[in-house]
Amino acid sequence: MTNSVTLTFLGGLGRIGRNCAALEIENRIVLLDCGQMFPEDLPGVDAVLPDFSWIIERSDQIEGCIITHAHEDHIGGLPHLLKEISIPIYGSKFTLGMIQAKLDYAGIRGIEKVELKDHDRRQIGPFDCEFLPVTHSTPSGLMTVFDTPQGTIVHSSDFKLDPTPVDGRTTDLVRLREIAEDRRIRLLLADSTNAGSSGKTVSESEIGPVLEEIFFHHQSQRIIVAAFSSHIHRIQQIADAAKKTNRTLVVLGPSMQRNVTLARELGLLKISDQMIASPEDIESLEPEETCIVCTGSQGEPRAALALLAKNEHRHLDIGKNDTVIFSSHPIPGNESAVSRLQNNLAFLGARLVHSGQVQVHTSGHGKQEELMELHETVNPELFIPVHGEYTHLVDHYELAIRRGMNEEKVALCTDGDQVLLTDSGLKKIERVSGKEIMIDEQGSRVSEELLQERQKLSGEGFILIRVIVDEEAGVLLEEPVVESRGWVEPSNREEWLTEVSQSVTNAVEAVLAKGERDLSKISRQARRATGQLVSERTGRRPTLIPVVEMR
Repeated sequence: MTNSVTLTFLGGLGRIGRNCAALEIENRIVLLDCGQMFPEDLPGVDAVLPDFSWIIERSDQIEGCIITHAHEDHIGGLPHLLKEISIPIYGSKFTLGMIQAKLDYAGIRGIEKVELKDHDRRQIGPFDCEFLPVTHSTPSGLMTVFDTPQGTIVHSSDFKLDPTPVDGRTTDLVRLREIAEDRRIRLLLADSTNAGSSGKTVSESEIGPVLEEIFFHHQSQRIIVAAFSSHIHRIQQIADAAKKTNRTLVVLGPSMQRNVTLARELGLLKISDQMIASPEDIESLEPEETCIVCTGSQGEPRAALALLAKNEHRHLDIGKNDTVIFSSHPIPGNESAVSRLQNNLAFLGARLVHSGQVQVHTSGHGKQEELMELHETVNPELFIPVHGEYTHLVDHYELAIRRGMNEEKVALCTDGDQVLLTDSGLKKIERVSGKEIMIDEQGSRVSEELLQERQKLSGEGFILIRVIVDEEAGVLLEEPVVESRGWVEPSNREEWLTEVSQSVTNAVEAVLAKGERDLSKISRQARRATGQLVSERTGRRPTLIPVVEMR
């Protein structure tokens, strides 16, 4: 169908993170975002990415990638993709600055970057695009309006309808309404993160007064605020509270320092040079004159706050003179890590302030009333909920139905779904790979098999059995050597290893006596003897590693 539009969802639908989608017209493709997901209890995994194989196979068809905003779940996958293909990247000035830092770190050069301003119109291949401002928890987010052969498609990006944002930049529903009235919007793709939450999201500007009150209440203490490094509006309010309480601002954490520098250069952060001190100056500052803003609010093990909680930071130690403010909510899956971090800080004597006590954080995503207002403004013919856990997508689906949309006009999709938009409406046509690709710190792929091995080793430990056989005589040259970790208590290890060694000796000698010389079969007997003993006596299932040598 020459006038059809194909949408391919590679990430972000069903789990929060690794947002990536593609729009295709006449074999030309534009990508929407290229994010990563942070791993949850995946040993040795640094990031989880979309499966880029579908994109790489069509690299000569891709016109570019539109990045809606500068959060990791929308930009974190770019360095990995751009190592494979070179395509233009479109985004706001702040977003491109954040991306450039990631590309510099990865050693990627020569990528074309196209700056987008609010209300810009761009022709990207066959895609006629208009970019509208949206309010979110990082600056300069953009909603994209596509004019296509199948009518107008609106992608909301992550957004909320904040009437009083810190920077005064509101989601432009006025222009969106003009577009909807001028030419009916055929399809809406909209953020679903808070679709299950009633009411409206609290304005970001309401957080500032709460922070100020906390600062005044803890005047005699050093204040440490943990926040997302990309949340420039929150950092501005932290700096404003510090200024009103006569505190010097110290920025900790490489990403926080990098983002603060970029935002100040672009005029998005208004903090004077006189107000900022370096981490090396902390020792010379009085506690009541100090405000530290740092990374690590999600319990990230390498972040500044994690080092402080272990008293391993080279610039200061946490103690009874410190108040630590968690200016964020735990991301789903991070609750236990955040709880451990808070326990460690409390053990060191710090006073804690978090969103369970006072309103020190608000979401960057609109709740049900805001989503309904978006739907009323756009009044789309068709709708696909995007960006969220599957329950969020279902909540958004049900909201659209309650508003009066026919069920046939709403498509529930997940990662890997491919949808065709034609004169007849939306139709799922096939599935591409929706796999989650695991990457380690060096950027190398981690297989499912390797991950399972790591998880088993971390949970049950291992037993290594080394057997040496005299091939000609058909006898053991020495007693089997057994090593174990993580299986039994170290104090009982020697007793158990002696018992395992004897069990393996009996099993191997029995097959050798029958003339068996096949290494794999002897190895299997050693494994079986060990496994049977371990299972019967302890009920545990450690990884068994038999090594048989023939001499």
